[in-house]
Amino acid sequence: MTTTAEHGLAGQPGAAEQHAHPHAHDHDAGTPVVSARPKLAVWKFASCDGCQLSLLNCEDELLSIAEAVHIAYFPEATRAVVEGPYELSLVEGSITTPDDVRRIHEIRAQSGVLVTIGACATAGGIQALRNWADVDEYRSVVYAHPEYLRTLDTSTPIASHVDVDYELRGCPVDKKQLIEVLAAFLGGRKPRIPTYSVCVECKLKGNVCVPVATGRPCLGPVTQAGCGALCPSYGRGCYGCFGPQDSANTASLTKQLVELGMADDDVIRVYRTFNAGAPAFAAASDEVAERVAARSEAAAAAAARADGVVQERGPE
Repeated sequence: MTTTAEHGLAGQPGAAEQHAHPHAHDHDAGTPVVSARPKLAVWKFASCDGCQLSLLNCEDELLSIAEAVHIAYFPEATRAVVEGPYELSLVEGSITTPDDVRRIHEIRAQSGVLVTIGACATAGGIQALRNWADVDEYRSVVYAHPEYLRTLDTSTPIASHVDVDYELRGCPVDKKQLIEVLAAFLGGRKPRIPTYSVCVECKLKGNVCVPVATGRPCLGPVTQAGCGALCPSYGRGCYGCFGPQDSANTASLTKQLVELGMADDDVIRVYRTFNAGAPAFAAASDEVAERVAARSEAAAAAAARADGVVQERGPE
């Protein structure tokens, strides 16, 4: 018989330490005894299912995974349901409803190790755009009977609500990294996931730097590696789908994006697209938004003063 300390992500940093939401940290609420084949559960919240599909796309590797763990709950793959507790839970999606809040606490309570997978679960996802909008207005425009909906005003990462043992970035997650996390869990070791930027991946692949060579904006300097520099390899700027790296210098990049001709509204948009809830990207977008608002207020004040001067002079 073994324990989650042996099966789990032994010695792994909490999500805050690795590259996570600041409220994420190691879960240490006991070490339940597990069988030789620990039970795996895969859960979904507000998301597109893309990260679960990444697991299914492992194909041959998934067969080996199925031999090493007991896939006890995974609706995307099977109708079979085995009740918890579960030695390992993979959680996709963000928290967007009151029911989500209740359910994630229930999942945490029956999970020895909880790993969040993908941009939605780790940083709120694309739906976190609602965090800067009027959700009531959205509901009234989209739905015929918005009063039937029970939703929160924000889309938040799992780590904002419960302890998270590890976070895996990406939109969607990289299947090789996903397998690495599962292998680390089974081997009782820390996952070997890169924390450097996409720029390093470009150098390793011999890519020409997109912003330097073409003048196209690129988030590669502040985005965590993991995609294999997919977009820059095809001459496109990085969209930041793996979220900010540990030491992201967003202030410098924001200045460069503007120098490359990107409008302030577009700068805000790129930071908020995939990982709006990631603290570094949220802060960067808020800083630009505050600058835009201050400029608008100054322009309005100047217009008001000019209008006052005209009124004092009267018609010529």
